Amino acid sequence: MNQLDFAGRTAIVTGGAQGIGAAIVERLRASGARVQIWDLDGSPSVDVSDPASVETAARNSLKELGKLDVLVNNAGIAGLNRPTVDYPVEEWERVLRVNLTSQFLCCRAIAPHMVRAGYGRIVNIASVAGKEGNPNASAYSASKAGVISLTKSLGKELALSGVLVNCVTPAAAKTAIFEQMTESHVQYMLSKIPMNRFVLVDEIAALVCWLASEDCSFSTGGVFDISGGRATY
Repeated sequence: MNQLDFAGRTAIVTGGAQGIGAAIVERLRASGARVQIWDLDGSPSVDVSDPASVETAARNSLKELGKLDVLVNNAGIAGLNRPTVDYPVEEWERVLRVNLTSQFLCCRAIAPHMVRAGYGRIVNIASVAGKEGNPNASAYSASKAGVISLTKSLGKELALSGVLVNCVTPAAAKTAIFEQMTESHVQYMLSKIPMNRFVLVDEIAALVCWLASEDCSFSTGGVFDISGGRATY
């Protein structure tokens, strides 16, 4: 594992208890960062889709860590695989709340502390589905497209502050989120990847950690593909 210099840095990773988030946490800690996990499975539990829970977690993390250098918005769900015309409204709202509103809430809570410090790195986990739209996954695709636009807006707003905001758009990784999908949808996603395999969580973590580091110094509002050749724009 290549290491970056996160000595003295602090980080928050949402959805960091498993999958992509856990790989990001491991790489950050191996590179010297102090990391807190915001997750429903964490201790304490943090519901990143709930404004009050996020505000409380932000206060507690700032008190415990002393400063907030890095925020990785990783928490997310797949939602149902259904045609758009059959998609339940309540499921649509749930997916957008967990995948998109949560990132807005966390950025809203953490970014002001970074701005006051004059330094920060925010990395949002989007998806190649947010660029291309996957059939029978309209809520997921729309939520990830929203993450891309949120990243671009906030990156421009904070461009002179020392706080950089970027997102990554991975192809599918084989994690527990696959359990929420139909087998036909999983095979559809694989068929779209020219490298003919799913991305590894450690590969995503490597890109995320570079974007969260001081080495990333002139990229903000950016969208970084890690899709095995699926997205080329």
